[in-house]
Amino acid sequence: MTDLEFMDRAEKVLLAIEERCDDINENTDADLDSQRSGGLVTITFRNRSQIVVNLQKPLHEIWMAAQSGGYHYKFDGQVWRDTKGGGEFFEELSRDASAQAGQALVFKG
Repeated sequence: MTDLEFMDRAEKVLLAIEERCDDINENTDADLDSQRSGGLVTITFRNRSQIVVNLQKPLHEIWMAAQSGGYHYKFDGQVWRDTKGGGEFFEELSRDASAQAGQALVFKG
């Protein structure tokens, strides 16, 4: 994957996160605050915990830091997969966001 291909795919992930945070706020009482700064999105929850998603362009990875730990994702040709556990990015983001929000939240790419 070229740097340009990585940035195109990865930017779509960040945009999907931002849009889904807006949808969640409109349709639930989760009260998420999402902040974007370049290749980094920070989601802050009502309890002040955070999930941080950032792009690692030199490695062609997306990194996520949540209360459950830190994760690195590489594009496998179809989805972004955790380099250690093999989990899919949006499934794991949904899992961690739900845990930190105290209610079921679903993120999709």
